[in-house]
Amino acid sequence: MKFGDNLKKLRKIRKISQEQLAEKMNVSRQSVSKWETGESYPEMNNILELCKIFRCHINDLVHEDMSDIDSLDEEIKMKVVKFKEDQQKKMKGFSKSIYVISKICMGVLMAFGVVVAIAMIAIPFVMKNMSINDTNVMYNNKILGTIESEEAALVTNFVNGHSNMELIIYSEIALACLVVSLCITYLILKQVKKLFANIHDGETPFTLENVEYIKNSAKYIIILVLFTVLSGLAMQLILNVDLDIEIELTDILFVLIIYSIAYIFEYGYQIQLDSKGVIYGNEEE
Repeated sequence: MKFGDNLKKLRKIRKISQEQLAEKMNVSRQSVSKWETGESYPEMNNILELCKIFRCHINDLVHEDMSDIDSLDEEIKMKVVKFKEDQQKKMKGFSKSIYVISKICMGVLMAFGVVVAIAMIAIPFVMKNMSINDTNVMYNNKILGTIESEEAALVTNFVNGHSNMELIIYSEIALACLVVSLCITYLILKQVKKLFANIHDGETPFTLENVEYIKNSAKYIIILVLFTVLSGLAMQLILNVDLDIEIELTDILFVLIIYSIAYIFEYGYQIQLDSKGVIYGNEEE
């Protein structure tokens, strides 16, 4: 079925006359008539306006089955392909940006992880020569920094109430928890990187592989949230200090949103199988 037939069919379904459609489109009735008879075709902006009026997709208007695009009239085919290609370029540009950002963040995490690992090795040697004097942090009797006055008493009492070995152990535990959190965050970014690399390189984002990447990201976020809370509670018990640890409602909503996106992608994949939908404009030369 050609464009003109589809237009006429949709117009009659909506019970709109040629005159009424012409008025909505701000064109002449003769233009609408020529569209329906195939004597001429509307510009792409008019096709989009027709989609708004009939509340349909371009696929519904220009052809019954877009997978058989070669059967369209050449002029309308090239307009549709150009529109699809522009959309795809924007999507692929966005995907490339997220991929690059994820890769950069992974590199930053790795560098920070190395710094933390070095700190874990250095702590036993550094802590031997560190002390707290009023609001000053001292190392070999030299001031390294200062502590806020309202927190100075709490820090001083904590340091004076524990042996040097205990302080080293507590510091190592805290840094080990930080390393685990960094590793989980790295895994999240890795899934995001793979997802958007697939979206950029693939013909369609709706693949089962991409669904798996999104679900994995949500799972790792759940693990990160739970680990952060549990490790924080453990440190509270060990240090006997209130660290104000709790699960935020926003964390739960964030995970639910990501899982919802995964199911949307899965649904899109099923629809695509049924309709043989593809994205045009990026065919191999």
